[in-house]
Amino acid sequence: MARIPQHKSLSPLGSAYSVEGDALQQSLQLRCGAVLHNRLAKAAMTERLAGSDHAPGPRHWRLYTRFAEGSPGLLISGNIMVDRLHLESAGNVALTDERHRTAFQLWTAAARSGGSHFWAQISHPGRQTSRFINAHPLSGSDVGLSDRLLYARPRPLSAEEIEAIIADFVRTAVLAREFGFTGVQIHAAHGYLLSQFLSPLTNRRTDEWGGVLENRARLLMEIVHRVRAAVGSDFPVSVKINSADFQRGGFEEVDSLKVIQMLERAGIDLLEISGGNYESPSMFNKGPVRESTRQREAYFLDFAARVRKTTRLALMITGGFRSREFVNKTLNSGKVDVIGMARPFLLEHDFARRFLRKALAEVPQPALKTGWKTTDLMAEGGWYDL
Repeated sequence: MARIPQHKSLSPLGSAYSVEGDALQQSLQLRCGAVLHNRLAKAAMTERLAGSDHAPGPRHWRLYTRFAEGSPGLLISGNIMVDRLHLESAGNVALTDERHRTAFQLWTAAARSGGSHFWAQISHPGRQTSRFINAHPLSGSDVGLSDRLLYARPRPLSAEEIEAIIADFVRTAVLAREFGFTGVQIHAAHGYLLSQFLSPLTNRRTDEWGGVLENRARLLMEIVHRVRAAVGSDFPVSVKINSADFQRGGFEEVDSLKVIQMLERAGIDLLEISGGNYESPSMFNKGPVRESTRQREAYFLDFAARVRKTTRLALMITGGFRSREFVNKTLNSGKVDVIGMARPFLLEHDFARRFLRKALAEVPQPALKTGWKTTDLMAEGGWYDL
């Protein structure tokens, strides 16, 4: 199994406050003691490459060998399902038991071959799955997605089923460590199950799992506490959370700030900030998409600055970063500690090495023209999303 090398680290807990020079290549020590040897992360993209066994295979190994070239500080997997009966999409990887141990170990070895950390993003889709994948989805309440042709109305979870889902997350995290992942990211953004519980629009429960924010956040916090207890204090535990859902009456920035403070007290190591869900993707909101590249480069930076005032958590931002100059400027500002990028890893040959070594100053935007204005605007917005 590939071994992650040791690197000189900066001081822990929010160590990007005053980095000098080439901030992107500075190391970062996390709260648990783990070290990211630079500040570039490959953010999660759902791969949908698994077969009917929901196991990683040769295509995963080849893909992550490519991602590992150039040794970014962190690679995060696409959303790995904690329950193989509840998938986000066909082709999802599910990690639920000891089967396919070798396949997972080959995957983690490939991803770690360049010295990067490789974290498993673990997730449950809740209601956010096509009826052609799951005709009987689950959620906190029976609030369905607006597209009822594509998405079935969910059944509210019982208290016993909620406890079982918590156990599923814990089991998947423990297996991830056993199989060679070097950390986990709990997916509580983008409208998936944990995000559904956080939002008052989709969580209309009147028991201990709904109502006030502390109750709506209970599922996430129980998972975080129990995962940490199960994997140990030296294993990175991260959370991906929305800054907001961008829906009136939904999960708002003030809610997110309060939950983030809960997460800091729970001892997570890295917080990734994102936003939106299937009904309101953050990049497809009304308004002009064609602004200057610099204005679009970091959609969640303003929110990150507000987070930084209230917490010393290590922060990761994903969405819109395309120029190396702006990446370094952002890191040097102290607002965030890690820069997440995704599509450039797919579109640019040897991306990490070229970007880290200053051979690539800016990722060019691909030609996204279909002749249909709405489609073109969505495609352009999607390019800047990851």
